[in-house]
Amino acid sequence: MRKLTYFVACSIDGFIGDPHGDASSMFAFLDEEFVGYLTSAYPETTAAHARKPLGIADTGNRHFDTVIQGRASYQIALDAGVTSPYGHLREYVASRTLGTAPDPNVTVIDGDLVARIRELKAEDGDLGIWLCGGSQLAGELLDEIDELVIKTYPQVYGSGMPMFGTGFTVTDFALESVRTFGNGVLVRTYTRKR
Repeated sequence: MRKLTYFVACSIDGFIGDPHGDASSMFAFLDEEFVGYLTSAYPETTAAHARKPLGIADTGNRHFDTVIQGRASYQIALDAGVTSPYGHLREYVASRTLGTAPDPNVTVIDGDLVARIRELKAEDGDLGIWLCGGSQLAGELLDEIDELVIKTYPQVYGSGMPMFGTGFTVTDFALESVRTFGNGVLVRTYTRKR
């Protein structure tokens, strides 16, 4: 069974963006040490257009061969004129409003999201599925998430878009590792307690 991993950036207080979903303030922490870690440990999470400039265009995937993102997350790429932001992965967009995918590498999931994720998890393969965002999608898929990789930036938002757009629910995860960086960023990895 393949894992669904929510690999996400957030503020200290658990927000993945401001009330409008903007997380650009976190870009200030993308220094040499942290970017070096991301491109070596999780190269497949680097958008296709940035892979060549970062020298990882030919780097294989280490953790994931599939990415799923919500409509709002995908819209950021579309607004930049990019129809396949992660062309080196199988791309899925969960959306009831997008209609036909604007790129042949992108598959739109407009029906039973949980059933489709369960199908993807049941596929044979050594690599997993990256849940890229956003908040509502993570909330809908909370019961399917096997692992959390949380890049916590040393900022407090106070309010905004939470990591999980869902009602109150307690779900237990076990801390597996913590990596700290000189810029104050933490990367915490958790696995679901079953």
